[in-house]
Amino acid sequence: MCGIVGVLAQGPVAGSIVAALKRLEYRGYDSAGIATLEDGRLQRRRAEGKLKNLEAKLVAEPLGGTIGIGHTRWATHGKPTETNAHPHAARGLAVVHNGIIENFKALREELAAKGFGFATETDTEVAALVVEDEMASGKTPVEAVSAALKRLRGAFALVYLFEGEEDLLIGARQGAPLAVGYGDGEMYLGSDALALAPFTDRVAYLDEGDWVVVTRKGAEFHDAAGKVVQRRVQVSPAGSLLAEKGNYRHFMAKEIHEQPEVVGHTLAHYIDMSAMRLKPFDWPVDPKTLSKVTIIACGTAHVAGLVGKYWIERFARLAVEIDVASEFRYREAPVDPNGLTIVVSQSGETADTLASLKYVKEHGSKTIGVVNVPTSSIARLTDVAAPTLAGPEIGVASTKAFTCQLAAMAALALGLGKARGTLSDAEEATLLAELVSTPALIAEALKLERATEKIAQAVARARDVLYLGRGTSYPLALEGALKLKELTYIHAEGYAAGELKHGPIALIDQAMPVVVIAPHDPVFEKTVSNMQEVAARGGWLILIGETHAKAEAAVEIEHFLPMPEVGANFAPIVYAVPVQMLAYYTAVIMGKDADQPRNLAKSVTVE
Repeated sequence: MCGIVGVLAQGPVAGSIVAALKRLEYRGYDSAGIATLEDGRLQRRRAEGKLKNLEAKLVAEPLGGTIGIGHTRWATHGKPTETNAHPHAARGLAVVHNGIIENFKALREELAAKGFGFATETDTEVAALVVEDEMASGKTPVEAVSAALKRLRGAFALVYLFEGEEDLLIGARQGAPLAVGYGDGEMYLGSDALALAPFTDRVAYLDEGDWVVVTRKGAEFHDAAGKVVQRRVQVSPAGSLLAEKGNYRHFMAKEIHEQPEVVGHTLAHYIDMSAMRLKPFDWPVDPKTLSKVTIIACGTAHVAGLVGKYWIERFARLAVEIDVASEFRYREAPVDPNGLTIVVSQSGETADTLASLKYVKEHGSKTIGVVNVPTSSIARLTDVAAPTLAGPEIGVASTKAFTCQLAAMAALALGLGKARGTLSDAEEATLLAELVSTPALIAEALKLERATEKIAQAVARARDVLYLGRGTSYPLALEGALKLKELTYIHAEGYAAGELKHGPIALIDQAMPVVVIAPHDPVFEKTVSNMQEVAARGGWLILIGETHAKAEAAVEIEHFLPMPEVGANFAPIVYAVPVQMLAYYTAVIMGKDADQPRNLAKSVTVE
């Protein structure tokens, strides 16, 4: 949700903190701020809105100091105002925070009874005041933070800065990520390694419940019980993956165009391309003994899971249950100890998915995590991590991470089928050849960019849009509607095309675009009949299909995107591209910020 950073340096830190925050702005951009120590005294600069507003303020009111903390906010408690912007201050200290303090109301009442006043509407202010409360009894900053953490409940990451302490930052992690970076006589704290990449590639991660005392000489880690522990310092690849827009107008456009490469990288992780065989996979349970598979995810990752359900049922002949993580975690679902749970998350830190993962593990299920961040909480907590190699994705609306999730899910489905004996060697080779062709087909689909932009000019005038698909194209219809809503704020709905006559057909009129996703698969003729139903009622059709699809539809098509010929099995990996481009260009035409849609953040690490 929010991005946090701390820097202990030899020279001025304000510029370094802002540079780190730029790499974290995808985590939140309602407001931003930094705090430093100048001659031992706490100084803050904060601004409502995007980070550029804070940069302008720092030009007008520079900050000195060789130690500081910074924050870019996605609002959870209190409006996105300068007053509510982080860092928040108490007497003698400041704090930046990612997450939610669940018991902040009780703590606020407790502190008010002791005479504390409040300057903001946020839960974060409580995290500062409880430390002030502990220090009032004579505790040192380290002792005060240790005691205060025992009073806080929720999912959070915190970094504290103290007046008069020019060589001390204290960080804590409970349910939200936090990393420590090691420099040469300098140290760093950040929400992820990407933020620290300009400064160092040597990173250690706090485990759940950890807190850490950081000085320029190094870091001392403590577990939840306060015991000093060791955490492995590792070399992070983030330094070589720094995200720049290059020649693209938005990160989203760049990431759409990166898909042939990153999908290829992901497939190469699972497939021996020379032998056209699946590489061995470390299944956490014998696939032959499985009773069912459960898939849990949120948002676009949930759509990837829906496609995965089709694939696993088809190739492995296994029953698949899929659920939205925010529903699964609260409905006390029975967990089959002979089953397998697959959780899907780009960040690996999605709060609801992480909580669901912990629930199924407690009830005996073996787990696989389809994740894009190999050092994330989900990657570490699952029995086996199934990586997606999308690299850092900065645009809030997922594109390349989604297609890499699809690639990984396809490989897992085929792997389950092979291990269970439901796919022969010949079938494996044929299906893998089809799957391996998808990166090149994505590159072909990207050539439809200009045609998609022209269609977007018409879509931009609509108030409502309907997306239809059958089979694995049904989840893609859901994804298309989600992307359009996220980026343009146009109301859109995705439906299984066979459900058209069960309600949505009542919405069809001459003002409603109907986007039909229709690869030439076994249900293509059924989809054509649904297009005819739309045409008969005056709806205007946007068809995404192979070159012969328009002629076979035998109805008036307002707009047509002729896709390359794609094998029916893995069409969603390729057809995701025009769906993404349509939403992107509609947003651009409407003047929306395609990288940072309103009210959304990249990594949802709170409920």
